[in-house]
Amino acid sequence: MKASIVDGWPKGNSIKILVEGTDAAQVNALRRAIMADVPKMAISKVMFTLGVNQDNNRGEIFESVNALPDEVIAHRLAMIPIPTHPEEGMAFPDECETCLNLAEDDKGCPSCQVLYTLNVQGPSSDSDEPHRVVRAGDLTNVSDPLFDISEEMQSIPLTYLAQGQFLEFIAFATLGRGRDHAKWASASAVTFQPVYEAELKKPKKADVLFGLDLSTTDGRPIDAKLFKSKKCTDIATVLDLEKALHQVGPGTGRDGDFDDAIVLNQVEGSFVFSFDTDGSMPGSTIFNLALEELKSRFQNINEDLSRAFA
Repeated sequence: MKASIVDGWPKGNSIKILVEGTDAAQVNALRRAIMADVPKMAISKVMFTLGVNQDNNRGEIFESVNALPDEVIAHRLAMIPIPTHPEEGMAFPDECETCLNLAEDDKGCPSCQVLYTLNVQGPSSDSDEPHRVVRAGDLTNVSDPLFDISEEMQSIPLTYLAQGQFLEFIAFATLGRGRDHAKWASASAVTFQPVYEAELKKPKKADVLFGLDLSTTDGRPIDAKLFKSKKCTDIATVLDLEKALHQVGPGTGRDGDFDDAIVLNQVEGSFVFSFDTDGSMPGSTIFNLALEELKSRFQNINEDLSRAFA
C-alpha cells in the first residue's frame, strides 16, 4: 500500500489521501480504524463545585446555578477537541504503570491525564450585561502547556451565567478510542471512493457540458483545456468533473445530446480517502496512527495463530 496527500490538501481540518496498491477491503479496514481505534484525548471526568461563594472585593453572593444542568455542561466539555500529541507518550488510564494497581478513585497522574480548571462568575449586580457566555477558552490547563485549548476551539460556547451565578469545576482529560465514546473519535465523515481518470471521447458533444459555464473548486473553467491527449488524471480535477457530469446525466434532459462524451475509467487498486478531523490532531497523524493500529492488530493475530499451531 502506498499513500500520499492529494495536491491542494489539507484544507482546514479536511484532508484527502490517495491510497494505491490496495483493495476496497483493506481501505475499509483503515476507515473503521480511523473512526474507532485511533487514540485521542478527551475530557472524561468533571468535578463541579456546588454551593455559594462570596466575592470578597464586592461583597456579592454567587450561587452555583446556571442555565444548563451539570450533565449537559460535562457532555459539552467532553466534546471539546483536546490537543493530542502521540509523541508525548500519554498512557491509557487502565494501562498506566503508575496507576495500574490503584483504586479507581485514586487513579490519575501526569502520565495518563491532563487537568483543567474553570472558575467563572456571572456579571456583577451593577453591570449592564445581562449574562456572560462561558467558552472553552476559559478553561485553564494546569498540566503541560502542550494541551492548552487551541485558539481555533476557544470560542466554543459551554453555557452562560446570569448575575449572581458562578461556575467552577475541575476536569480531567484522558486517552480513549472512538469505539468507546464519540468524544474520543478524532475524525468524522470518513469515506473513500475509487480513483477515476476522465476521458474526453467526443469533444464536440462535450460542449453540452462545457457550455454550462461551470468551474472547478480552484476556479478553472470546466472545458477541453482540462484534458491532455483527451485524458485528465489530476485527482482533484476529476472529482470536480465527476460532480459536473451530474448536470448532463439522466433526468437532466441533456443526456441525449451529451451522449457520454466524457467517461470516467476506474484506476484499479487506487482510492481517494477523505475525512474531517475534530482539530485535536492533523489528518496525516490520524491516518498514520490508524495504520499503526492495524499493523499492531495483525501482528497480534499472527502471534496467536503461531501459538495455536505450534
